[in-house]
Amino acid sequence: MTYQEALDYMFKALPMYQRVGQSAFKKDLTNTLKLCNALGNPQQKFKSIHVAGTNGKGSTSHMLASVLQSAGYKTGLYTSPHLKSFTERIRLNGKEAEQDFVINFIKKHKTLIEEIKPSFFEITVVMAFEYFAQKKVEVAVIEVGLGGRLDSTNVIRPELSIITNIGFDHMELLGDTLAKIAMEKAGIIKENVPVVITEKQADTVPVFTQIANNRNAPITFAEEVQFDAIPLSDLKGNYQAKNVRGVLTALDILRTAGWKISDEAIHLGLQNVQANTGLKGRWQQIGSHPLTICDTGHNKEAFEYIVRQIQRELFDQLYMVLGFVKEKDLKPILNMLPEDAVLIFCEPQIPRALLLEELRERTQYMKQTRYYIQDVNRAITKARSLASEGDMIYIGGSTFVVAEIEEL
Repeated sequence: MTYQEALDYMFKALPMYQRVGQSAFKKDLTNTLKLCNALGNPQQKFKSIHVAGTNGKGSTSHMLASVLQSAGYKTGLYTSPHLKSFTERIRLNGKEAEQDFVINFIKKHKTLIEEIKPSFFEITVVMAFEYFAQKKVEVAVIEVGLGGRLDSTNVIRPELSIITNIGFDHMELLGDTLAKIAMEKAGIIKENVPVVITEKQADTVPVFTQIANNRNAPITFAEEVQFDAIPLSDLKGNYQAKNVRGVLTALDILRTAGWKISDEAIHLGLQNVQANTGLKGRWQQIGSHPLTICDTGHNKEAFEYIVRQIQRELFDQLYMVLGFVKEKDLKPILNMLPEDAVLIFCEPQIPRALLLEELRERTQYMKQTRYYIQDVNRAITKARSLASEGDMIYIGGSTFVVAEIEEL
């Protein structure tokens, strides 16, 4: 089996939420537990930190991993989805898992996979656990895929749980109110395990407080913690400020518990997140003259930050290259786009993509100048052909639009 054959097997034989949507989401942890049991429960062989939330969980996970690496810990990092290569999901001290590991894992466990019939996400989570166990990591930062309570990652017992922002995303699976969505995210709170809540929100504080109290889990709201100084992160975008505060709160709790994490390691880790972990697509500049920025933010709450961030930039004319997935509640996002922006709509190449013709119908009411170009990179080329040196191009709307940017 070649690496490409192993990938083809996973992508084609296993249902993948990122590609097909709700039909791939499993409503319980049965398959993950069966796989873990068959492999000797690798998730119990290393310490972990569990990170959930609507927005900010990826950045938070990468920042934590970067600091722990800088502090000298052998650090695993599991995140999803990947942007360019599958092995981005599984990292050890910032380096992606070896292709041979992926090949050997699929070859060795193919019969088991065909017996249990897990989803793509279930098998990749267990693959990550096996990798971290084999490599004898000292700690792994594990990012929740979707929700929390029923997410495949929720078979670990972490040293610490972190829940970032709660917003309206995946409502068809998680609920139609912030309180219901928070209830699903709070499913990662474990008995006697400390939990950090990055952002205080009126609708979610009672949910988190009650569940934490029921489980004797010490709860800390990061916004209530005072710091002498807040170190800067190399991750751009003003929306990272809350994520940094959540990370610092988590690190304080770990240090109190005896973890050796110096102030210098915190500063170095936060200032070198991209170099240490390979994080891409968070307010990432991929061009200048015109300034060209991409960001994976893809829901209403993320776009509130994105639009504010755009307004802080200096430019003459704004061009926005945007594509979305089918189940997205578009109206709130579309209605906050700047009125003087030129909009270029596109369609990422996944089954879940909102088709360009439907996107055209749903944007007819908009007053902005609009173009409709199916291919993401052709849409970017169009934006660059229209823009002058002093303009700005923003690319986003979906993780999968950013993933298709050729130069990323």
